[in-house]
Amino acid sequence: MPNALAQESSPYLRQHADNPVNWMPWSQQALDQARKKNKPILLSIGYSACHWCHVMAHESFENDVTAAIMNRHFINIKVDREERPDIDRIYQSAHQLIARRPGGWPLTMFLSPDDCVPFFGGTYFPDQPRHGMIAFNDLLERMAAIFRDQPDKIRQQSAAIQQALIEIEMRDNVPQAGANISALNTFDAQLLNAYDADYGGFGQAPKFPQPAILLQAVRRAFGKAPEDSVYQAIDFSLQRIALGGIQDHLGGGFYRYSVDEKWMIPHFEKMLYDNGQLLEVFAQAFRLSDNPLYRNAVEGIVTWLETEMRTESGAFYAALDADSEGVEGKFYLWTPQQIKQLIDGKFYEVFAYQYGLDQPANFEGEWHLHTYYSDEQVIEKFKLDPNEFAVQHTRARQQLLAQRNCRIHPGLDDKVLTSWNALVIRGLATCARVFNRRKYYDLAKQCLQTVRQECWQDDRLLALSTASGKQLSAYLDDYAHLLSGTLDCLQFEWHDDDLRFAILLADHLLEYFEDDANGGFFFTASDQEQLIQRPKSWQDEAMPGGNAVAALALHRLGLLTGNQVYTQSAEKALQSVAGNLNRTPFHAAGFLALLEEVNNPPFQIILRGDEATMLSWREAILPRLKPDQMAFFVPADAGDLPASIAQKASDSGPSAWICEGFSCRVPLHDLKSVLIALNEQD
Repeated sequence: MPNALAQESSPYLRQHADNPVNWMPWSQQALDQARKKNKPILLSIGYSACHWCHVMAHESFENDVTAAIMNRHFINIKVDREERPDIDRIYQSAHQLIARRPGGWPLTMFLSPDDCVPFFGGTYFPDQPRHGMIAFNDLLERMAAIFRDQPDKIRQQSAAIQQALIEIEMRDNVPQAGANISALNTFDAQLLNAYDADYGGFGQAPKFPQPAILLQAVRRAFGKAPEDSVYQAIDFSLQRIALGGIQDHLGGGFYRYSVDEKWMIPHFEKMLYDNGQLLEVFAQAFRLSDNPLYRNAVEGIVTWLETEMRTESGAFYAALDADSEGVEGKFYLWTPQQIKQLIDGKFYEVFAYQYGLDQPANFEGEWHLHTYYSDEQVIEKFKLDPNEFAVQHTRARQQLLAQRNCRIHPGLDDKVLTSWNALVIRGLATCARVFNRRKYYDLAKQCLQTVRQECWQDDRLLALSTASGKQLSAYLDDYAHLLSGTLDCLQFEWHDDDLRFAILLADHLLEYFEDDANGGFFFTASDQEQLIQRPKSWQDEAMPGGNAVAALALHRLGLLTGNQVYTQSAEKALQSVAGNLNRTPFHAAGFLALLEEVNNPPFQIILRGDEATMLSWREAILPRLKPDQMAFFVPADAGDLPASIAQKASDSGPSAWICEGFSCRVPLHDLKSVLIALNEQD
């Protein structure tokens, strides 16, 4: 008989509806039951595309013996970390305190029933003892015994963890006079210290792309010579990522991370938030170096989004599973014989050389496509005509993709998450500007409209669309990323309603999320459920930190509209993280962008004129802009404008005002003068 998760809208929770475990969703009912029965809470957090979540489910949660132990001793609560990132964030922090190492998924925490403070936790636990890990059944019996027989120890442990969480919060929220601009140079040094000069990327295996760090590194590379060490590090890293097996070379898009240092074998789930960010990273990298590899990566992501992830209404689903037919990566793997049957005989040797089919199997006896040699190297080795190679290469990949699409596909998590869609909006809008592609903007704009229709209700933003089921109030990341994405759309094509929506989002950020005492923004709204902690983070994680994104977007909106309330809140947020930013800027790339823009205000161009002129000026100007520069092409007949924009009207025809901070130069009236002014900044 299905448990209480059968009525949930989350695909992850429904995956566990038929477990013999008496799972309950996180709810007041579940918490009350734990207190009434004086049973500890076993909190399990995961997500639908998580491979190790599936492994633990098969080994333990589907096992009748294990389920009986869980049901006897615990109130068992399942949480989808994508629906409740607030719960996940708190208990990941608690896990780090308990285990002295970073957490992950599945997250397994044991909580006291009276206050929900954890007394023990871990991530994946096996069904049998191995690799130094206790068997899950033994752990369950031990935790139940400690809770029953040593209540004082439980209270002491919970109190210590609660106090540690409070101390971390106090330490991270001490405002200082300001962040030091030298933090930018410290970031460069920390970046190079983490750089893998052999295979690219930053840090050791398993290697995550870390898009927030990549984007900040690209920003730092602008204005530097190609021989500069930071330029070299980011350019080489992005080449290796784009060529590696972490990219799907047939269907497009990027997997979550690489298990090895060479970017060869990925953890096969594809997450929307990764790909949304990588759109922006590769677009700006193309603007930096004109490397066609980066344009191809963008086109691959867009193709994947359109063909596999787009909803009928124009938003995007959350994720694709790592597993197919219960086997990790099965959908994506090949044998040389399979490929030889599909590719034209003469070209097979070329394809095999490029993707390693002539080398030993690289994943459990099969082959995952990893680019061992670039197109240029292959063309040189086989003395091929570049145009003919491109035609044959495209045909070969299309043939393989068509065959792969006949297989059983990985599971789709069909939630529409506001913050993740906002990252895609940002990425697509950036690509539209860099490549001057109307198609990319149209995808971004349609997604923005859908999010407004499906995720905005009763004058408040929701964390996921009404079509996804559960109605949950939005978190900081939802507001921050959507505000940033709306501003990005405005830079390609002006719509008065988009500006009004951006102002509405900004006002909600200040009303519901701002820390009035210390500056910055809490992760949860002031009227959301009160948990054991109200998180407020200064760091970037898998997604850019909402605190920094909110501050940067407010600062930019303030400069556009002339509203100094926004810029002052942004600067106060920067002060609130100054100590941490000065020490370890590598973990706060978003705040570094704000630091740079506050200290060295970049160009912001306001252009006014007729539609035809604005179109031609846009085509010439947008591809030239650096990541920190903004241009807004405001039609002459636009209405309901802030005074700072409305007063920029000219009787002399099309005009451009180049502003730095709140100071603007005299208007320019021809495109050539605008381009000369931009050239002066290169």
